[in-house]
Amino acid sequence: MMDSAEVEFLAEKEMISVVPNFSQDKIYLIGGDIGPFSPGLPVDVPLWMAVNLKQRQKCRIRPPEWMDVEKLEEKKQQELEGQFFTEMPCKHYMEVTQLLLKCAPDDIPRADETRTLIKDIWDLRIAKLRTSIDTFVRSDSTHAKLNFLTLMEINTVRPFLTQALNEIHKLRANISGGNLQLTQD
Repeated sequence: MMDSAEVEFLAEKEMISVVPNFSQDKIYLIGGDIGPFSPGLPVDVPLWMAVNLKQRQKCRIRPPEWMDVEKLEEKKQQELEGQFFTEMPCKHYMEVTQLLLKCAPDDIPRADETRTLIKDIWDLRIAKLRTSIDTFVRSDSTHAKLNFLTLMEINTVRPFLTQALNEIHKLRANISGGNLQLTQD
């Protein structure tokens, strides 16, 4: 089972644009080549590198387009109005936002509003997920399909869901076993 730190680790592979304030030739990494770096010219780097460069004051981070407050308000409205989960603009929206707001709040326009909107979207989606789980557990179904969930959202409910399903399985096995015993007497 994956914990939230492992999910965050995966999110750190997301590419993000930075504006470096230094010069350096291309960097050859296992995951691919990055750069070259020229002062003032945007370059895409993995999130982990963007955070590291920002911490060392070597760049300014350009937030992803989907972090625009108006776009987040639209996404929140879609999530509110829709019965089903909407597709998120980034499969690691929560992790990316938290990391960027932690290390580079000065690079995020309207950072407080962004933080609030992301939290609102998260809360809406988790509430919808819990309702879906409740409906699933009550339905006696053997499987369910939920589209557009992110890894962190799934990871959040996984311990509860697996424990609940195990308990339901035990209860059903006891009821079946009890009925079997009664009919043999």
